[in-house]
Order: sequence, then C-alpha cells, then structure tokens
Amino acid sequence: MQTAMEKRLKWLDYLTLAGVLLTACVILLGAWTRLVDAGLGCPDWPGCYGRLLVPDSEHAVLKHPDAPLEPAKAWMEMIHRYMATLLGALVVLIVLLGRALRRLEDYPWQLSLTLLGIIALQGAFGAFTVTLKLWPQVVTLHLLGGIGVLMLFLWLYLRVRRSRQQKPLRNRAGNALWALAALLLVLQLALGGWVTSNYAGLACQGVPTCNAQWWPPMDFSEALHLTQTVGPNYLHGQLHAKARTAIQVIHRFGALLLGLALMALFLRYRRSASLRGVLGLTLGAYLAQAALGAANVLMWLPLWLALLHTAGAILLSASFCLAWWSWRQLNEENSVIKQPR
Repeated sequence: MQTAMEKRLKWLDYLTLAGVLLTACVILLGAWTRLVDAGLGCPDWPGCYGRLLVPDSEHAVLKHPDAPLEPAKAWMEMIHRYMATLLGALVVLIVLLGRALRRLEDYPWQLSLTLLGIIALQGAFGAFTVTLKLWPQVVTLHLLGGIGVLMLFLWLYLRVRRSRQQKPLRNRAGNALWALAALLLVLQLALGGWVTSNYAGLACQGVPTCNAQWWPPMDFSEALHLTQTVGPNYLHGQLHAKARTAIQVIHRFGALLLGLALMALFLRYRRSASLRGVLGLTLGAYLAQAALGAANVLMWLPLWLALLHTAGAILLSASFCLAWWSWRQLNEENSVIKQPR
C-alpha cells in the first residue's frame, strides 16, 4: 500500500510532466501570437482594454482611443495569457505539494522554488513586452525565459521521477565539452529571439549565401546595440537593413558553431549505449532545425513553417536536456562502480 509520501511523489511526477507539455504549448502560442502581429492585440496588461475578456469596440475606443481593437488579435493575445496563467498556477501547486517533502535528501525542493521564481519573472517580462511596445531586449528575454522554463520543468520531472525510485543524484561533476555545447545552445536560442524580435528573418535572401553574397554589407554595431532606447513601437522592427542582415548572419554562424559542438559530443560518446541514442536524437533535432531555418528563408517565412521552427527549438532544447541527464546518470553509475569495496 502506498504511503502518503509515495502518493505525493506520484502526483508530482504527473504534474511536472504536464508542466513540460503545457510549457511547450504556451511557447508555441506565444510564437503564433508574435507571428500574426498580435503581440500588441491588447495595449494594456494584465487585462485587455481594462477587461479580463476582450471587450466590444465601443469600450475599447473609450479606454484606448489610440489603439483600435482587432478582436482576432486581441483574443489570440488573451488566450496566450490565460494559458500562461494556468502554467503559473501549476507551478504554485507543485511547490505546495512538494513543501512536505522539502527535507528529503533526494527531493528537488530548491529547483521547485527556482522554477517558481523564473515563472514570476516571466510574468513580469510578459507585462513589459506589452508596456514597452515589443522592445527587442525584453521580447528576446521573454522568449529565452520560456525555453528556460521548459528545461527547468523537464529537469524537475526527471528529478522527481528519480526521487520516486529512491535514487539520489549526487554526482555533480562538470565537463568542458558539455558546458560549451550548453553555452552555445543558450546563445543560439538568444540569437534566434533577437532575429525574431528585430524582424530580421528575411534580412537575407538565399542559403547559404546572403543576398547573393558570402559577406554582404552589414552593420554589426547597430545589430548588437543592446542599450538602444525604448521607442514608440517596435512592431515590425526599427533597425535598418544592414543591421538586420548582420543579425541574420550572426545567427547562421551561431548555428554552425552549435552544430560542431553537438557533433563533437556525438562522436565523443558514440560507443556509449546509454548516450548514443539520445545524442543522436539531439543531433537529428539540430539538423531538422537547421533545415527549417533554411526553408523559412527560401520560402519567404510562411507562418506555419516559422511556427515549426519554434517547435524545432523546443525539441532541440528538450533533447539536449535529456542527453545531459543521461550523461549525469552514466557518471553516477560509473562513480558507484569505481568506489572501493
């Protein structure tokens, strides 16, 4: 018969897995909201024209006469907010359920609190995205934070599942190659967010060249100007063509470096039965993501393909997280075997 602790862990197992799936849905909803230019469908936050539901046009005009109501875009923005609120409530529930287990050696209590803090920060970034009129710095951090929440949820799920098996994860050894690959992945995700928040997805025509040149005219200083002032509205971007081209080219070079790092990891552990499969999945996700990126440029960024590119980023991040977990597990097993009897 299950004890109260075992039942609680079982529920936490289910809830953290649900959190992974719900986070992926929220990220995709956010991407679609951005792609259909609905990021400012509601000019205020957390409501829409001061209401929790999208109001009629008469109320909208009275509340924000400078922001005409477009119902489809407003509903898209609000559905994204409702789903994000549900995700936040799920994190709170996980923290409340896990509080009774916080003194267990193998329960990831601190990780749960970290996830709660990141979710709260994501809510703040969601508000700033609207109030600062899609300022690229905030939009990029919001996108990066969404992927961060996904990976934290996935890691929490894996930790809770291991807690149910009563196998504490004690090995915290580092590895330069894994750390480099993780750093490059984070940078590439940030660059992807910078591309989309500055509307630089079509700055280059053609692959692998850019505008029929291997090194087109570019303005790197403006492209990487992270302290630009908050303008009146960043919908459709404010940077000139050479700056957007530079952003696109940097993103391409980042993808190349990430691919080399993932290939190095695969070759390093290709003889490991426990790592070969998951690293193969990660490398396959990377290749699919690279192909989707090229297809978006060649096909002039159709909405469905751009959304698939976001889904590819989710798959790549999740598979890398699983690969890192498998490597940690392998290290743990090897350290137990090597201990003197």
